[in-house]
Amino acid sequence: MSALENFPAFSFSTVPHILCEPGIAQRLGDSLQQHFPAARRALLVTDAGFLQTGLLEPVIASLRGAGLAVEIFSGVLADPPEAVVLQAAAEARRAGIDLVIGIGGGSSMDVAKLIAVLAAGEQELKTMYGIGNVKERRLPLVQVPTTAGTGSEVTPISIVTTGATTKMGVVSPHLYADLAVLDAELTLGLPPRVTAATGIDAMVHAIEAYTTRHKKNPLSDMLARQALTLLSANLVTACRDGRNLAARQAMLLGAMLAGQAFANAPCAAVHALAYPIGGIFHVPHGLSNSLVLPHVLRINASHAAPLYAELAEIVAPEALGSDEARTLALIEGMEQLALEVGIETRLRQVGIAETDLDRLADDAMLQTRLLTNNPRELTRDEVRAIYAAAL
Repeated sequence: MSALENFPAFSFSTVPHILCEPGIAQRLGDSLQQHFPAARRALLVTDAGFLQTGLLEPVIASLRGAGLAVEIFSGVLADPPEAVVLQAAAEARRAGIDLVIGIGGGSSMDVAKLIAVLAAGEQELKTMYGIGNVKERRLPLVQVPTTAGTGSEVTPISIVTTGATTKMGVVSPHLYADLAVLDAELTLGLPPRVTAATGIDAMVHAIEAYTTRHKKNPLSDMLARQALTLLSANLVTACRDGRNLAARQAMLLGAMLAGQAFANAPCAAVHALAYPIGGIFHVPHGLSNSLVLPHVLRINASHAAPLYAELAEIVAPEALGSDEARTLALIEGMEQLALEVGIETRLRQVGIAETDLDRLADDAMLQTRLLTNNPRELTRDEVRAIYAAAL
């Protein structure tokens, strides 16, 4: 076999600068002076809950100490609606913002990405949905995650709630941040349940990137495996001892590596089935993923067992035997992890009934951007059966 056959062509993109250090957010102003010397007016994009923790105060002091005027938009909601994005962008334009800083969970960072584009030009949000439809430049963008889960700080994706329950994605290289900052001190107040759900979300990113049908490549594989190693080794500790800074920093790094992996080797059916759970029933995204994960893995095993077996070496290193046996060990390992960290494991526990399954299946089948990456094609009946198994 030739070298070209061994290494098929691929492309890989990520953010140009990453800072990974506990406490570095308290010196963020110095970093921004170095990277964006022309910036004068920064917009911090966050949610009301994180603003109330007081953790932003030293960050704001650092920015002002570096000569930046600071505006704050704290109106971000979970599963951010279009109206919130448009309101924030309008406020950024009125304030003459020239630097956007997303600081929070995935929703805050997703909103920050779109503000950076909308506040810089004239393109309307409704024309950006889909892949590659952002046409204009954006403002400088910095992302600072306060949860170890979404990996949004290093992805070119922003998810917006466009109707009562429907979500749409903007996917564009313009959405890659200029700088990602990983500071575990900002995650110390995260409740165990949120730590658990976001951590499993990051593990799902790694698993799906490693087994995606399209764009899987050696770099994304390496990142996915290292992400899964860090996340599986530190999740229980981070949930049980939320002040453990080393475990928290390892979780942040793992989530970011998983984000880099799935930004280039995209997610699949777990996410496709999770979106309707979140959109219709307002279940947090990480928990939605965790609820359907083992059942999607089981149905995918016919096509992905060799790859799942490789990941079992990380999650369930004691597993031996055939690919199928090790795949089962991976699935059981993820189920056990959900039990250990104390999050719900059945759809009925989050208010979903059998009468809801048809609607969930119909909505999931609309997630073609994700379903096309799944190791095997899924029919609508198979999708409904996955939900039924998770009930």
